Amino acid sequence: MEGSRKVLYAGLVGNVLVAATKFVAASVTQSAAMLSEAVHSLVDTSNEVLLLYGARRAERPPDEAHPLGHGREVYFWSFVVSLVIFAAGAGFSLYQGVLHVIAPHPIESVLWSYVVLGASVLFESGSWWVAFHEFRRRKGARGYLQAAQETKDPATVIVFLEDSAALVGLALALAGTAGSQYLDMPVLDGVASIAIGLLLGVVAAFLARENKQLLIGESARPELVESIRQLAAQEKGVANFNGLLTFQLAPREVVVALSLDFDRGLRAAELQATVDQLESRIRRKHPEIILLLVKPQEPDVYERRHATRWQR
Repeated sequence: MEGSRKVLYAGLVGNVLVAATKFVAASVTQSAAMLSEAVHSLVDTSNEVLLLYGARRAERPPDEAHPLGHGREVYFWSFVVSLVIFAAGAGFSLYQGVLHVIAPHPIESVLWSYVVLGASVLFESGSWWVAFHEFRRRKGARGYLQAAQETKDPATVIVFLEDSAALVGLALALAGTAGSQYLDMPVLDGVASIAIGLLLGVVAAFLARENKQLLIGESARPELVESIRQLAAQEKGVANFNGLLTFQLAPREVVVALSLDFDRGLRAAELQATVDQLESRIRRKHPEIILLLVKPQEPDVYERRHATRWQR
């Protein structure tokens, strides 16, 4: 979680600075796009706070009511953040944009808008670079979209997409401000606010979908599944690897259930030793596995029950 924490703190500092400057500019200029951007930055700030709160709660140790710990708090609060972006950020921007399209008025003290937008780009760029660097490090050889869809640690992706949307939103606000001034079309300020709202709506919908998948339960990453399969199949005393189920409990917490057919000649003590040795090998290579269950099972029994399970 260390990399995610760094990204969250960088995003929090950047958004606090940006939100403060935007609100001052919005009050002076009466710009709808600037006010939408100010609320956008305020929403991003609250999101970083919620993600940090979720990360803190997820670190609580297991207890009687939660024997596997509280790791899924991260996914719950990430899902809440996606809803906040949609309801507060996108909703307010669309509302303000529609109002200013219906009743447009010229932007006052337009120089303030340009100064604040320029300063905001600098602040947001710093936060975006930290998030981008961490996201690029984690994605490996995967594409950016694939990495965002497959991530098991949503905090970095959320901040990266938030900051990316913020930079695009600043460009839209700048276009709306310039168009209102130089084309003498105040309605473009409202149009820019609507565009910002639609942008936030798309980001929120994507994040809600991905975080919902993590919240209801996804399997572990394919590389981990394949590694466990190889370790199990190579273990002395294992006659056949039937299959496995994995469950991503938290960004670095995985539950694994293995179905294995063991050599018929193994005695009870030898079978137990084989399972213990296999578990030690798997846990050494993959410390994120917090619970490993091994079920001795004949292949035909596994296939029959596995087929029945998927037919339900």
